[in-house]
Amino acid sequence: MELNKIRNIGIMAHIDAGKTTVTERVLYFTGKTYKIGEVHNGTAVMDYLQEEQERGITITSAATTCPWKDHTINLIDTPGHVDFTVEVERSLRVLDGAVAVFDASEGVQAQSETVWHQAQKYNIPCLCFINKMDKLGADFEMSINSLREKLHAVPVPMTIPVGNQDDFKGFIDLLYLKMVIFVEDKVGTKFAEHDIPEEYANEVEEARQYMVETAADYDEDLMEKYFAEENLDPKQIIAALRKATIQGKIHPTFCGSALKSIGSQRLLDAIVDLLPSPLDRPDVEGVDPKNTDKIIMCKCDPNGPFAALAFKIASDQHGDLTFLRIYSGTLKNGMRVLNTNRDKKENITKICQMHANSRIMRDEAKAGDIVAVVGLKNTLTGDTLCLQKNPIVLGTIEFPEPVISAAIEPRTNADRVKLAEALETLKREDPSFRATFQEDTGQTIISGMGELHLEILQHKIIRDMKIDVRVGRPRVAYKETITLLARGDAKFEKQTGGRGHYGHVVLTIEPYPPNEKENIIIEDKTSGGVIPKEFIPAAIEGAKSACGGGMLAGYPMEGIKICIIDGSSHQVDSSEMAYQQAASMAFNQALDEAGPVLLEPIMKLEVVTPEQYYGVIQGDLVRKRAEITDTHQRGPVRYIHAKVPLAEMFGYASELRSATQGRAGYSMEADSYAIVPSQISKKVLETSY
Repeated sequence: MELNKIRNIGIMAHIDAGKTTVTERVLYFTGKTYKIGEVHNGTAVMDYLQEEQERGITITSAATTCPWKDHTINLIDTPGHVDFTVEVERSLRVLDGAVAVFDASEGVQAQSETVWHQAQKYNIPCLCFINKMDKLGADFEMSINSLREKLHAVPVPMTIPVGNQDDFKGFIDLLYLKMVIFVEDKVGTKFAEHDIPEEYANEVEEARQYMVETAADYDEDLMEKYFAEENLDPKQIIAALRKATIQGKIHPTFCGSALKSIGSQRLLDAIVDLLPSPLDRPDVEGVDPKNTDKIIMCKCDPNGPFAALAFKIASDQHGDLTFLRIYSGTLKNGMRVLNTNRDKKENITKICQMHANSRIMRDEAKAGDIVAVVGLKNTLTGDTLCLQKNPIVLGTIEFPEPVISAAIEPRTNADRVKLAEALETLKREDPSFRATFQEDTGQTIISGMGELHLEILQHKIIRDMKIDVRVGRPRVAYKETITLLARGDAKFEKQTGGRGHYGHVVLTIEPYPPNEKENIIIEDKTSGGVIPKEFIPAAIEGAKSACGGGMLAGYPMEGIKICIIDGSSHQVDSSEMAYQQAASMAFNQALDEAGPVLLEPIMKLEVVTPEQYYGVIQGDLVRKRAEITDTHQRGPVRYIHAKVPLAEMFGYASELRSATQGRAGYSMEADSYAIVPSQISKKVLETSY
């Protein structure tokens, strides 16, 4: 397959916007499946886990490959629920383009914003698909405006709907100036093209003019023809729109109903016509593992040196499946590669093309491909694989910190070892999952992104791994920080009969806003060699390890700047261990005077409710310490946006159902951390692990 005919794309959206339904239509119309799977029936091909089929939601990103018009589309269907945002993050890291799906009755929703910003972070060109045009309350114009206002996107409608809600029956293609009406025969496979009715003439003229003018901004020849009022070639318009889309300047927008299969083929055409091939994307930047200041550019070339990024691991009874995006070179069965992140050699025993959970064996894979491999023993998500003679470290994938924890234990001692192994497996698969053993309490604590996340993992341990466990009530993953500048001065001296140990460190700690890369900042501010240069790293390591647990309840610390300012040394007895211990002691001494406080995760919340329940919900949110940031109304529905402590939101789904007779819904995502009010903090500390 020619590289310019490959499309590596993802489908992303808010939960229930219809991502998996869109994907199932793509599989059907490309001939990948002979029968359409439905999410509501539990028959969706891409939702292959039992948990996904029972709940009707996507939990893990699933990959497949399908053909369309002499092109190959490598497609990843991602989850929409905020608890599984890590699946979206790692998928977007390796994709070249994306289709963002929106519910026509809702427009941009909370999680739509999250996945959109994730795509923007990786400069992923996006198409927009306004889905569910047949749904009650569907509003194409409102959806377009919400893209502009909430996402600061530049939507360029390529199709406009014919009919709306119950009478939605097709669309007008602005590129080819045809009305496409679908006939309910075999799920939208039958359609008829008509001339555009007079009643749509003004709307079509205005929308097409905007589309052509936008395209002309990126093609001077097209601009001249447009002003000269010449006939415009659709291919030239597509070429100009493609150029702008790949640059991220515009977002071509389509409409349809995936459930009725309306607009699916047009969307497939757009994926091929407008989204980039691997050759259209910038060369990937990496560094030399032995000299991280040396930049190495990785060109998409099957004949270049092999380089790939591991972006997902799926445990299997036959061995781990490691998903790779190959950026350069060719990978062959039996090849020996180097993991530069771990400095380990790995053997590739099998290469698989994935179709959900089915595998098609391949002899080789080339630059631009997304495949899964078997045989890797030491590779984790975000690791780089390359040739030993051409070492490179590609940019890794950053994952959010867990916000919720629970204690877990096996019901029998016989399952204790099995549980430990199961937790290690889950940690390999899911970088947003943590499992730690607390020596002071003897408990194993699991941490994740939300109640649903921990619940799914618990079911996986019990149902799939056959281990009977008890899981405690979920608790918030608090953190600790400081509010004052403080100083610590500690000396570590020990005589062991032979050579002794001596270390002396003076340091200061102060509040410092954490950034995306570092939660704790440590600087060496010593001068005159008061601490010998060779012992500074040990002192830094000692201070860093002391930050692992705060003094209030042992929660991890963040938002602290540590400056090592002074110390002393011994001509004979100075040692790394002593400076490590002295720095740790000095930090703990300073911490006592630095006004330590508890931090709690704050969630961004969106509640959608009929107007009649607005007052009840608002009053309840205020009682939950929520800060209501915005409310607006659309028709009979009220939207409430708020920031609320996660601690107050346990069990909110059932509370909301009960208060509104099941007519309201909500979504939330992690936003930030904030200081816990003192009266609440006292209660938390009394009940901490």
